[in-house]
Amino acid sequence: MKYYLFIAIVWFGFHDLYSQKRLDNTHIKCQYRFLYTKDTLSQKKEDDLLILQIGTTISKCYSHYSNQVDSILALPNYYEIMREHLNNAFSKKKINTNDYPHKRMKTYVYKNYPQRKMTVTDGLSLQDYIYEDELNAQDWQISDSIKTILDYPCQKAECTFRGRQWIAWFASDIPVSDGPWKFGGLPGLIMEVHDLKQQYYFMIIGLQKVEKEPIVFSQTYVGSKKFEKTNRKDFLKAQKRYLMNMSGYIELETGIDLGSNSPQKVMRYDLIELDYK
Repeated sequence: MKYYLFIAIVWFGFHDLYSQKRLDNTHIKCQYRFLYTKDTLSQKKEDDLLILQIGTTISKCYSHYSNQVDSILALPNYYEIMREHLNNAFSKKKINTNDYPHKRMKTYVYKNYPQRKMTVTDGLSLQDYIYEDELNAQDWQISDSIKTILDYPCQKAECTFRGRQWIAWFASDIPVSDGPWKFGGLPGLIMEVHDLKQQYYFMIIGLQKVEKEPIVFSQTYVGSKKFEKTNRKDFLKAQKRYLMNMSGYIELETGIDLGSNSPQKVMRYDLIELDYK
């Protein structure tokens, strides 16, 4: 069953890949482990795997796990596949989140698309959004500190970016001005970057040269199946409202009462960008 499911996902993945808009071809592919603090009181951490595809002019960064779910949702029988995964997971005595496909970071970042800008898509509940952002918006201060990551000598850089202080390590021997998430603008690939409190931590774990792997603009398969246009700060404000009152947000979208009259929870999750106020 798992073998045929894998074949179906891979086949449809390639079919869907070539049916979407091709933006560029990947020359360098990076994998980053992304750790972030889900609960600032308990210090509970969430783990993700980010993929960075770097092309000639455009790059794309996204969560491997979220993309995996999107690939399933693109299948005509996605409901049966997801139900099968959930049934298998809930049949176990102890449920592990790795036992079934689920989205983690929903953000897709397209750098230099359009030219000298950045396009970001992200999701809240049953709707995906799209907005334009600045490219290379960090004002880095480079120091002489050196350390080795994946056998590459890396130099230290620091910046204050949208409410957080960030520390990055970049490899000049890999002459691409890029990095995970929205980071870039240094004279080399960013191999590691984290905020001062280490609530958000990106660490490269894989790096390879590839050929003929297209960079495509990923579609949305939830809600209206169309991206709703917004701007960055409005999206962040909506994201905070959603995290403060998920049931109320879902009720507003669907009309289903999930108990939204209960008191709102204390915000125990800090957004990665804090300049939305």
